[in-house]
Amino acid sequence: MSVYEKIKALNIELPPVAKPVAAYVMYVQSGNLVYLSGHIARKDGKPLVAQFGKNISVEDGKIAARNTAIDMIATLQDACGGDLKRVKRIVKVLSLVNSTGDFTGHHLVTNGASELLVDVFGDAGRHARSAFGVAQLPTGACLELELIAEID
Repeated sequence: MSVYEKIKALNIELPPVAKPVAAYVMYVQSGNLVYLSGHIARKDGKPLVAQFGKNISVEDGKIAARNTAIDMIATLQDACGGDLKRVKRIVKVLSLVNSTGDFTGHHLVTNGASELLVDVFGDAGRHARSAFGVAQLPTGACLELELIAEID
């Protein structure tokens, strides 16, 4: 099954690519690697403002991470000239989780993104990953994800 067939089977509609809100670009390609800038969690087009350990559950966080991964796939498609079939491998995901000092479920929240990347890209979606708790993120978003992919 192709990546596009998997996206369709998962009932995913890729959104328009987000525009940078500061002095950066959404992705940079160096050789065969594409580095995606941070994508924050959104709901209804607005930042999903929350803090884990205070006012958002791990399950809601997994959904937010999954949706953020969908946004990243749209950006990756743009970086691939419109063709996700060029993706050879998702190399690395970095997850920044806005959380209280006693929250320890960062890895569980981030699974929402990691599981979706495997669902869409199969074995090529299995990636290295880091998940960190941070005191705050831009606009108060609950989550920010970055991604590195290898393309042909």
